[in-house]
Amino acid sequence: MHLTLKQLRIFAAVAEQRNYTQAAKSLFLTQPAVSMQIKQLEEQAGMPLFERSGKQVQLTEAGDELLHHARLIHQQLEEAQQVMEEIRGLKRGSLHLTMASTANYFAPRLLAAFCNRYPDIQVSLQVANRDGLLQALEDNTTDIVIMGKPPQRMAVESEMFMENPLVVIAPPEHKLARQKKIPLAALAKHPFIVRERGSGTRAAVERFLAQHNIERPGGMEMNSSEAIKQAVRAGLGLGVISMHTLEMELTLKRLAVLNVEDFPIMRHWRLVYRRDKRFSTIARAFHDFIVEEASEILGDNTVSW
Repeated sequence: MHLTLKQLRIFAAVAEQRNYTQAAKSLFLTQPAVSMQIKQLEEQAGMPLFERSGKQVQLTEAGDELLHHARLIHQQLEEAQQVMEEIRGLKRGSLHLTMASTANYFAPRLLAAFCNRYPDIQVSLQVANRDGLLQALEDNTTDIVIMGKPPQRMAVESEMFMENPLVVIAPPEHKLARQKKIPLAALAKHPFIVRERGSGTRAAVERFLAQHNIERPGGMEMNSSEAIKQAVRAGLGLGVISMHTLEMELTLKRLAVLNVEDFPIMRHWRLVYRRDKRFSTIARAFHDFIVEEASEILGDNTVSW
């Protein structure tokens, strides 16, 4: 096969957008130009790379395999560019980060401090739930992931840099808000609002309740910490959420943290990356910066129990 980097770039865009027109817009090309390049690529491959259904397209088995290799080639080219910049002694480059949605409450402060130290770097940041974090690691599309529990069936390295306590929240006027040492069994009498399946917080809560032989009460499922906080404020149920998301609500007394036995569920924030990942100078600097300085930068925003 005689492939060009341009063809692979266009192919990857179509594969990600699942739409020729949207891929063309993202690449600042015309739709016919994109179609022509894909047609030439399929002729080189000798088989279709996409299955077309209306305006949407899906990868064939051959297309899925080619996308895997296209991503590897893109990653290697980026690493080569980083090496060339490092040889020239430049203090610039790019950093690709992916973080859990809950980390978005404190990570921007860390990122701002890092960018102040390295003002010429370019940062690409993606926020995702646990499934999205694992996919970024699997596809090798990120330098470092900021998450809680690292995957067990994937060859990764991880470093803990901060505690992440999960607490039970309720409206300040809730009858449990005035009680001390609330037994876990008492929670089962109230509806619960939980994160969606695939969320690390959801998995941690379900493991905790199973360990204590408590069946999770029925309730609602929501896909963000903000949605859970608003639902709890409205009196729709209790919630379990990271303490790091509650700074404003506790200051304004809009929510209360319940004093429940065996809580908080103590998790930790970690930097996670593939074991075979070749760190650029910038990625290594960010890793060391977070591990060594995160607690000092966040100061009172870290929680001690």
